Amino acid sequence: MRLTYLFMFLFVVQLAVAQSPKREFRGVWVATVNNIDWPSKPGLSVDQQKSEITEILNQHKANGMNAIIFQVRPAGDAFYPSPYEPWSQYLTGVPGKAPEPYYDPLKEWIDRTHERGMEFHAWCNPYRVSQSATQPLAGNHVAFEHPDWILEYGNKLYFDPGNPGVRDFLVKVIADMVSRYDLDAIHFDDYFYPYKVAGEEFPDEASFRLYNAEGFANRDDWRRRNVDLIIQMLSEAIKKVKPWVQFGISPFGVWRNQADDPRGSATSAGQTNYDHLYADILKWQEQGWIDYVVPQLYWQIGHPAVDFKALCDWWAKNSYGKNVYIGQGVYRIDPKSTVEAWAKGGEIGRQISYLRQIPNISGSVYFSSKSFKSELFELKEELKNNYYKYPAIAPSMSWIDNRAPVPPKLKKSKRNILKWKNKYTDNEMDKAVRMVIYISKKKEIFNPEESRFIFDIVPGDNYKLVSNSKKKQKYKVCVSALDRNNNESAPSKPVTVKL
Repeated sequence: MRLTYLFMFLFVVQLAVAQSPKREFRGVWVATVNNIDWPSKPGLSVDQQKSEITEILNQHKANGMNAIIFQVRPAGDAFYPSPYEPWSQYLTGVPGKAPEPYYDPLKEWIDRTHERGMEFHAWCNPYRVSQSATQPLAGNHVAFEHPDWILEYGNKLYFDPGNPGVRDFLVKVIADMVSRYDLDAIHFDDYFYPYKVAGEEFPDEASFRLYNAEGFANRDDWRRRNVDLIIQMLSEAIKKVKPWVQFGISPFGVWRNQADDPRGSATSAGQTNYDHLYADILKWQEQGWIDYVVPQLYWQIGHPAVDFKALCDWWAKNSYGKNVYIGQGVYRIDPKSTVEAWAKGGEIGRQISYLRQIPNISGSVYFSSKSFKSELFELKEELKNNYYKYPAIAPSMSWIDNRAPVPPKLKKSKRNILKWKNKYTDNEMDKAVRMVIYISKKKEIFNPEESRFIFDIVPGDNYKLVSNSKKKQKYKVCVSALDRNNNESAPSKPVTVKL
């Protein structure tokens, strides 16, 4: 049963100075590659790993976040028992070694995230095999069975995007994960074909000759087609297994420069998605292969080559009806930075304020989790007390499902224990998976469209309200149900509590 002290929430509501959106995606990337965020180092005990999970999730919940994007497949490996790929070396320090005593880290992350009423997005890297060509691989790595699938470039190993066997393998890996775990989304970042290495050509000439059945004269077009194919195949596979699981991409912040394409942005990026990573994000949105996009805009407002505002505007205008969230670089905040915006603080707040003015942008994702352990010029306090003062419901996606659940029935028992009941359904799309708890003063006009009335978003079927106020007052409480696509039911009939 959940125990929550209410008095401070009600006090803060009365001091509210700005209305934050009721619907907003607020995510954080938790990177496992090179132990960036979790675990803090390889080889920690299972208890230490679980303790870090709790610490990370509690911090982000307190900061107002509603989604965790956890890197579960950083380099052709896994943070869960996979029938196709070895255990990640970033977990135990040894490639292919399971945790001891045994547990399933992915399930642990999912369960603990969902317990806090947050979404869990499984972040996978499609082509990366290792961070170093000399780094040993686990003995059961697929690279040993299919060495023709592996290419070396820039002293790193990659799956060959042009090899049809690689595509089939990736689909098998992702479909298996979706089928066995309660995921809210599959998430890819910007690593498709690798970023260019000066003086070195990506060694896929043999694949170009062998697997160019469509007869592309230009290898760049063929490479883009290879990435298109895997995105289309994955989209179809995910939706076939579980239609409600989202598929999102977090690309590099620039699709193309306007100098190369009139549809491009007014930027002068050195590398771009389309021309260098061979990722045609706009096509994937237009074709409906992906459900959301999170361009990584880790630059400041006013950057001479890649201005944050200009890129926000561009991505908003090129959404093709899909959800757009903005990737923001919390890691850039540093008093020693040579860029004034990052050295003095306040930049992330200015960015949030700007993107909230754009109708087609509906949230943020922050890179990365460990940055929130720093002082960040009081950014965490600003999130808690201003920008993310009230909980927010993650945006829904009408093309997945737009039917709201039936309103729940709410009861209050002794000691202010809320209990609710949702109508049974065997349709997975219609099941209530989270509940929104609304609280208002007894004589106050309640409006469920105002975020200031949201007290919490939780799973389960009960909730205990505990007040630390000596002077008791009467409040109205009601709840609504959220389905897997964040469609919200009408609120229940209210009950009165004295707190």
